[in-house]
Amino acid sequence: MRALVALVALLALAACHSGGVGSGTVGGGGIVAVKRAPVDGPGGCGVRNAWVVTEVSGVRLSRPAIMTLETAEALDQWVRTTAIPAVGNRGGGLVELTVAAHYACRTRNSRPGARLSEHSRGRAIDISSVVMRDGSRVTVLTGWNDGRDGRLLRRLHRGACGLFGTVLGPESDRFHQDHFHFDLASYRSGPYCR
Repeated sequence: MRALVALVALLALAACHSGGVGSGTVGGGGIVAVKRAPVDGPGGCGVRNAWVVTEVSGVRLSRPAIMTLETAEALDQWVRTTAIPAVGNRGGGLVELTVAAHYACRTRNSRPGARLSEHSRGRAIDISSVVMRDGSRVTVLTGWNDGRDGRLLRRLHRGACGLFGTVLGPESDRFHQDHFHFDLASYRSGPYCR
């Protein structure tokens, strides 16, 4: 019942504020999302196949996130095949992903003159922590170099490689010390995971 009430509230919010044009579960039923009008942005930014996603594989997002359906499907697969099994019964199981960033019209790492980020096309999501049913949280910033938490986070990071074209974490550069960056960029040499 609580999930139904939350979905109805999301649909109403999306229709009022984001140009929602359809809703429900998509991508084989694991993704709870509202289809919205295309997002237009300046200088090549924008999302044609735009969805506002609130849940994947029964795990809620800390805030609604705008992304393409393909991005949502990759996230759903990662949660189902990697995140839920990796967390297991710890803290009662995985219930939430903390979204650090989703669609944003910006360059890579927000640097002037850099190429547009995959975020600017709705093809990326940043996750800063995982939250368990008992309220415990494992954050990328504080957990990466911590024994038990570090092992969990490294498993989550590794499991995203291949589902996403780019997977960045604390060992990639100073811009990713506190979150994982997942995007759908395609490379001739295969996935780029650091």
